[in-house]
Amino acid sequence: MIDWQPVLYENNVEHIIVTVIRRDEMNRKGFTLIELLIVIAIISILAAITIPGYIGVQTRAARTEAYTNLENLRLLEEQYFAENGCYYRPAGVCTNANDMNLATIQAFLPGFRPGAGLNYTYTLTTTGATARNFTATATGIAGRRVSGDIFTIDNNNNRNF
Repeated sequence: MIDWQPVLYENNVEHIIVTVIRRDEMNRKGFTLIELLIVIAIISILAAITIPGYIGVQTRAARTEAYTNLENLRLLEEQYFAENGCYYRPAGVCTNANDMNLATIQAFLPGFRPGAGLNYTYTLTTTGATARNFTATATGIAGRRVSGDIFTIDNNNNRNF
């Protein structure tokens, strides 16, 4: 019986130790307030870094619309000039025009199709002796990311973009 007592005692000690560990594990369910604050701080820092960059990418993408359409408009005007001897010739007479809107531009340059949902308004002005020069302008529409942007291109391929 003396040999049997210590074995029983060791089993009780093991049982007590296992019970204490299990209770400690059961009480540890979740995160501390400090851990949550650290995670929120890290997410805030990452957002502060990435959001302005994302907005900048969207603005550059919207500006690409103007660059592409103005270049297309310049090429169509050069083709028109090669066929007609001037940049604007309504009713068979070369003449100057001020601030033609998109509908007027498309009427005499049917190949100019800038698309739908535009971020810019497009105007075309011809100047010089019998419409020998032109300036195409893209103006950012108010309330859009590109509001206030103004880009131009002329017959000499001078541009501000």
